[in-house]
Amino acid sequence: MRVAHTFEPVYDENSRLLILGTFPSVKSRENAFYYGHPQNRFWKLLAGLTGEKTPGSIEEKKELLLKHDIAIWDVIRSCEIEGSSDSSIREVEPNDIAGLLQGSRIERIYGNGDKACQLYNRFCRAQTGVEIIRLPSTSPANAAFSLERLTDLWGKALGLCPPEGGKEAP
Repeated sequence: MRVAHTFEPVYDENSRLLILGTFPSVKSRENAFYYGHPQNRFWKLLAGLTGEKTPGSIEEKKELLLKHDIAIWDVIRSCEIEGSSDSSIREVEPNDIAGLLQGSRIERIYGNGDKACQLYNRFCRAQTGVEIIRLPSTSPANAAFSLERLTDLWGKALGLCPPEGGKEAP
């Protein structure tokens, strides 16, 4: 079934880092925002790295990102996909990542998992001229990586050090 991405990228004039996913999961599409599956560790990970409380609402999530100069979007604008399975993605129409970069101060691009990087390299890299840095996926399907290990690797790559004890704010 062909599905279209229905929500905008999150960024502003201060955004320096762009984190790209592949395409919203079924849960994210239902919630109309990024990383909406309750078992996805994305928001907990960012909260831990920034010392912020794990955001619950869409507005809180946007505030967390923008406060720390982080932008998020997905590589794909529309595609054929079965459920939430990245491996089933076909007939890709990419988002205009190059256009986003031209209208921002984004300096580095990170991929949330292998598939995001593969899709970016295939559909967007030639237009942007910017290399993507691969990060391990925050998806619950990536059980090989504990939250602690994700926090360590993401923190080093993004240049964000978790506060003392690596805990989110109370």
